[in-house]
Amino acid sequence: MKLSGAVASTEGLPIYYDLYTPDSFDKGDDLPVILFVHGFKGFKDWGAFPEACKQLSSGGFAVLAMNFSLNGVGESMTEFDQLDLFARETFSQDLDDIGSVVTALKEDSIELPEDCSLETENIGILGHSRGGHTATTAAAEYSEIKCLVTWSAVADYKERWSSNPLMVADWEEGGVTEIKNGRTGQMMPLKKIVFEDILENADRLVAVKRVEELSSPALFIHSRGDEGVSYKEAEKLYGHCSSEYKELQLMPDSGHTFDTSHPYDGGDLPSTFQKVLKNTGQWFKNHLQ
Repeated sequence: MKLSGAVASTEGLPIYYDLYTPDSFDKGDDLPVILFVHGFKGFKDWGAFPEACKQLSSGGFAVLAMNFSLNGVGESMTEFDQLDLFARETFSQDLDDIGSVVTALKEDSIELPEDCSLETENIGILGHSRGGHTATTAAAEYSEIKCLVTWSAVADYKERWSSNPLMVADWEEGGVTEIKNGRTGQMMPLKKIVFEDILENADRLVAVKRVEELSSPALFIHSRGDEGVSYKEAEKLYGHCSSEYKELQLMPDSGHTFDTSHPYDGGDLPSTFQKVLKNTGQWFKNHLQ
């Protein structure tokens, strides 16, 4: 079952979400929660993400997939029609958005199916790409988050952007840079405030720093053939992670999204993505349920 809604961000903007729950569950039993967070130039309805959330929920979880409030996608859910918001999507606001969702879950502000209740002190988080970076910091930030899985995660966005001289020059000279969306062809503005935010708040916002604080189980999954984010990023996160229960899984060459694409045609999921999804579900079953 899927229910959709929105939670207010700290700025009062909507954080759109979809809550997936199993078709059947034992009344009176609280379902553990998994938060799913998308990446840069991403959204909760991208490609096979909804199908992945649906399948994860069938394992006995409530899976809440969220759009960050500043991700640039409005009520259409699939179009970047709010580029003014995208231009100022800071890591601080993304992290605060996760906190707003956690609070809403604990305060019973999320609509649930009849007779369904959630285990809001036992939350897992799953993030893709930039979302994996933010999910890592959230796992260190919020005590309710007890388990982490990342897909194709960036380890250090501060270093990633600092090492791009063209972007830095744009920010220093004009206060904004533009990034092309390869799928839509849109030129997407990114203001200097986004760069300044992670520079000034690195101790809170950089994943490879915060992962050193983790004691909760953490699984890092990456494709060896990721053309957008090297698998060495996952190795870095794994190496710096302090958890006694951690694992690194490197998949065969399958790109940044494990051979999935947008839009998803509803057919069989690619074999590598199926394996990623199976291993993710098993990790949450082992460490969250």
